[in-house]
Amino acid sequence: MHRRHGVTVPITGVPLHEHRRWFTELADLGFTDVWSAEANAHDAFTVLALASAWSPDLRLGQAVVPVFTRGPALLAQTVASLVEAAPGRVAVGLGTSSPVIVERWNGIPFERPWHRVRDTIRFLRAALAGEKVDHAYDTFTVRGFRLGVRVEQMPPILVGALRPGMLRLAGREGDGAIINWLSPDDVRTVVPLVGPGKEIVARIFVLPTEDRDAVRALARRMIAEYLNVPVYAAFHDWLGRAELLRPMWDAWRAGDRAGALEAVPDRLIDELVVHGSPEACAEGVERYAEAGATTTAPMILAPPATTRRVLAALAPR
Repeated sequence: MHRRHGVTVPITGVPLHEHRRWFTELADLGFTDVWSAEANAHDAFTVLALASAWSPDLRLGQAVVPVFTRGPALLAQTVASLVEAAPGRVAVGLGTSSPVIVERWNGIPFERPWHRVRDTIRFLRAALAGEKVDHAYDTFTVRGFRLGVRVEQMPPILVGALRPGMLRLAGREGDGAIINWLSPDDVRTVVPLVGPGKEIVARIFVLPTEDRDAVRALARRMIAEYLNVPVYAAFHDWLGRAELLRPMWDAWRAGDRAGALEAVPDRLIDELVVHGSPEACAEGVERYAEAGATTTAPMILAPPATTRRVLAALAPR
């Protein structure tokens, strides 16, 4: 599959209304994609809607949109609106998200996540194709819905996937997988489960500094926040890191947050977070492509001036 070069947006520290010049620069540097995320800051679609108007070339993807937090019909409307704004330039990224985001923050039961993703893919394909949907899926029912926006070209649908069940679903029902919080070597483990000819989008956390203390301080917080979430803990258990992560997990469960941070091994930081000079960061991102990621989407955690230097180092041109 043709290699794509993406960047996670919004750019750290840049308000949305100042992104026009960033999108122009990304396209001029040869980047092909921008990928948004959705947790507790910006929603996944607004920044991409701006990119659709401000850049005629960049492909627009979400990594990822939770399948629980929008109703099926509203999700279809939102996707179709973006597709109409940027025909042929949209990739849909769906995922389960986590109980924290779905249940604690949005008050929605986090039930049967694998089935919900499967059902959402099937519904979206039917709705975007212009069919009248009147169907009882396993996890929701849609009665008599027909999308009022004509979609000329079906966008690829990718699945945020961690363990084998979701990775296989991404290959069987979707057009590929979106992966994150893993090392380049881990990419080699997950890609075969998705299957041949499928897009693999790797979200990569990048800390462009040679201050190792600063890297460790921030990376420990990020790893503790993510890898104690049950779905990510199970993912790294499956990858074979249970023994390495046990002290952190035990401290976190005991309510010892400081102890959990201290228990994050330096080795794990080096495996999961790309850091160093802009040139070293570019080499680190490239290792994911060499391991089988067809699209790289680094999230650069730095002030805008530093981000610009990293983008220059990462640039395909």
